[in-house]
Amino acid sequence: MNDERQHKSLWTVTTLPRDFPSLSGHLDVDVAIIGGGLTGLTTAWLLKRAGKKVAVLEMHRILSGQTGQTTAHLTELLDTPYTTLARDFGEKGAHLAASSSRAAIEQIASLVETLGIDCGFTRAPAFRYAENERELRELLHEVAAAKQAGLLATFTKEVPLPFPVRGALRVEDQALFHPREYLLGLADRIPGDGCHLFENTKVVDLHDGAPCRVVTERGTVTAQAVVEATTTPLNRVAMHTKLYPYRSYAVAAPLSGPLEPGQYFDSRDPYHYIRTQQVDSAPYVIVGGEDHKVGAEEDTAARFAALEAYTRDRFPVRRITHRWSGQVIEPADGLPYIGRNVGSRHVYVATGFSGTGMTFGTLAGMLLTDLILGNENPYAALYDAGRVKPRAGARDFIQENAEVAFRFVADRLAKPDGRHLADVAPGEAKILEVDGRKVAVYREEDGTPHAVSPVCTHLGCHVHWNTAERTWDCPCHGGRFSPTGRVLNGPAVKDLPSVKLPAK
Repeated sequence: MNDERQHKSLWTVTTLPRDFPSLSGHLDVDVAIIGGGLTGLTTAWLLKRAGKKVAVLEMHRILSGQTGQTTAHLTELLDTPYTTLARDFGEKGAHLAASSSRAAIEQIASLVETLGIDCGFTRAPAFRYAENERELRELLHEVAAAKQAGLLATFTKEVPLPFPVRGALRVEDQALFHPREYLLGLADRIPGDGCHLFENTKVVDLHDGAPCRVVTERGTVTAQAVVEATTTPLNRVAMHTKLYPYRSYAVAAPLSGPLEPGQYFDSRDPYHYIRTQQVDSAPYVIVGGEDHKVGAEEDTAARFAALEAYTRDRFPVRRITHRWSGQVIEPADGLPYIGRNVGSRHVYVATGFSGTGMTFGTLAGMLLTDLILGNENPYAALYDAGRVKPRAGARDFIQENAEVAFRFVADRLAKPDGRHLADVAPGEAKILEVDGRKVAVYREEDGTPHAVSPVCTHLGCHVHWNTAERTWDCPCHGGRFSPTGRVLNGPAVKDLPSVKLPAK
């Protein structure tokens, strides 16, 4: 069957694909980079520019993972409020978080200009707005904290939205762009001068050492350093206790009325995030939200329906033209983990970007490049992958990991959805019990069944069916698999084994 993504983003369908070769045999480079998204491509280009020989290894097609499913906000307004950052990381830490985000936006602006990348990059303000008195009180505290952290922030009641609000935190000089057009501009410049970009090259094992060895299904790459530019690191148990996977949904629609270019965030929990973008000469509004823990929502299609209703109710649109969802990795203490992996000498990670992956992914490329080159970086300590902040996020850490332990046991003991293939209608997926063991079964519309083991190949939790995206999702650490068991998202590196069903 066709294992392609069920819902494709506005970015994916408005850019032409690229074709890069697969790895064939063995290769020796200075730096091997696992993952062909924003972090991987940014790191690769910056290292190549510094004279290093790099190889990017993408499991599927470049920009087909979470980078392709972004809503692409370039902003200093982070998911973790500056009031929280100041409390948990101190005023200096909050200031560094703000200045590093600004540095990432300016890095993109610089590359757009110097490389002549046509990606619709424009400066625009961002607004975090309040719709009731409670939200307004909290927002005023955030305005003060944002100013203290160094943002060009003000409080305003003049918010250019087509519905009334009580007020907003306005931040100047944020940015909008077409992420795939920008990154294709980087990707096209990576091959050559001893550098490589490989697609359809799945990494199956990684060995730290001197040199490191990155084992793929198509050969082995040896390198002095390795960057795991994946949504989550591959098969790292300790790191995953600090990472919490969520699904987030997005829709896009051509505007049929005015909406000032910018970024807009409401103050709900979970919040909605909104932005404009000119694509193929047409103005669009992009609305995201309806977040939930991976594997914890049975009716994922209802999330799209709710988001579409929210968009139609609040913005001048006649039709929703695009819908998609993406993986959001929440860090335990509110900031990403970027740097040398715990217990490693030459392996680097970048993960936990929360809802600002474009900003933090770019920052990760800058920071990792400096670490690999041996350069000082003012943000290295703040984002250190091995840091431990006992107070920050302690409650979430306990709750999230308790839920993982619960899911590990509860899903094994749960009653199956049926015992026979006839219990699965065409277009449905269920967990069956066949000959005393559980089997994850999906039936195509024509009735063709696909049966796989429901046991995630990462750490053994049981996968759940995602109706909207037609995938098997692991609620423990966010691994995702196609209906035929193919790995779509790490941390798993092995496919779900196929299971032969009885003839009757």
